[in-house]
Amino acid sequence: MSKKYGYSREWLQDKIHNFNPKLNSIKPREVTIVIDATFFGKKKDKFGLIVAKDTELKIPIAYNFIETETKEVYTNLIEQIKDRGFKIKAVTLDGKPGIFSLFNDIPIQMCHFHMKAIITRKLTRNPKLKASIELKKIVSYLGNISYCRFVYMLSAWHKRHEEFLNEKKEDESKRGWHYKHKNLRSAYRSLKRFLPYLFTYKNYPDLNIQTTTNLLDGGCFSTLKDLLKVHRGIDRKMKRKLIVYFIENRRK
Repeated sequence: MSKKYGYSREWLQDKIHNFNPKLNSIKPREVTIVIDATFFGKKKDKFGLIVAKDTELKIPIAYNFIETETKEVYTNLIEQIKDRGFKIKAVTLDGKPGIFSLFNDIPIQMCHFHMKAIITRKLTRNPKLKASIELKKIVSYLGNISYCRFVYMLSAWHKRHEEFLNEKKEDESKRGWHYKHKNLRSAYRSLKRFLPYLFTYKNYPDLNIQTTTNLLDGGCFSTLKDLLKVHRGIDRKMKRKLIVYFIENRRK
């Protein structure tokens, strides 16, 4: 750059380090949003970002740097959104514990991608048990079938495998036993817990509710992480500036 533009290296470094990204002003309005968080570097670095993105205009309307993903983090983001004059019509989330209660009066959509990921973590990518294979197959239909059909399939599955799910094994605990298929039971409970939020998008067809958080996961965070890898030698202060510039100028 020094050779190309005719400035000294020191002058260029000074300009880069003193650069402050311009913060855009967005006209407040009613919005349907996607909220998600991501982290950069190693877990011990505690360097993350939470973003709320408008699903219609595909632009971020609020964001914060975070160290951990907690209920308080989401509360602060919601307050930021409201302080900027936005009114949330509906939201798509990834199912973090305790977060849904922050949106009691707002339609909530559970991210289908994260729902499938939860089931995969509990059942593995290639389950061997017949009941596990069938349950994972049912979950794969999310986004392609109606609520009634999904509930029917899930109920029929539970009826077929209820006795299997309740199988116990003796152990040395105070209770004297544990369920043999704990992960399978846990997967089923997760589906039951999030069931009221898996088909919200069908109940509000005019709100442009997204079924996944991919507007952020794939449409923002992955690109941002690739950009940071290219500039992996910069310190955290410069990383924050780069991230702010990226977010403020992200329009898709």
